[in-house]
Amino acid sequence: MGIFQSMNMTGSSLTSQRLRMDVISANMANAETTRGEYDAETKTWKPYTRKAVVLQSKEEGFSSFLNAAFQKTSGVGSGVKVTEIVKDKTPFKLDYNPDHPDANEDGYVEMPNVDPLREMVDLMSVTRTYEANVTVLNASKGMMMKALEIGK
Repeated sequence: MGIFQSMNMTGSSLTSQRLRMDVISANMANAETTRGEYDAETKTWKPYTRKAVVLQSKEEGFSSFLNAAFQKTSGVGSGVKVTEIVKDKTPFKLDYNPDHPDANEDGYVEMPNVDPLREMVDLMSVTRTYEANVTVLNASKGMMMKALEIGK
């Protein structure tokens, strides 16, 4: 394992967690947006659809660790990467509001499938993960500084 590999792994995690924070912020900002996407086929507006980030290890999988073990090299991973940002498939919520401009003939408005409570829990999880990675980065930096002091 190289001297900077731990910092590279931590950096990839910090970057991916930052993207998760941005997606959660967009979800929260659009929690009441009834006109989030225009459907060209039906020529109507659809509500905002909740989005989620999919993360994956930068490694190819178990085979890469197995090959590393056979070659007597480091079996340490190389961080995470964002695979894609997917739309949540849960159905939209129906809210009875006949005075709303987007209400259907029965008086119901399709509202986004964003649950603010779920988004806040996800945000707390992301924040804790981000903080833990900053702690790891600082510990790595401290060990490197101590190693440099040995050389004096």
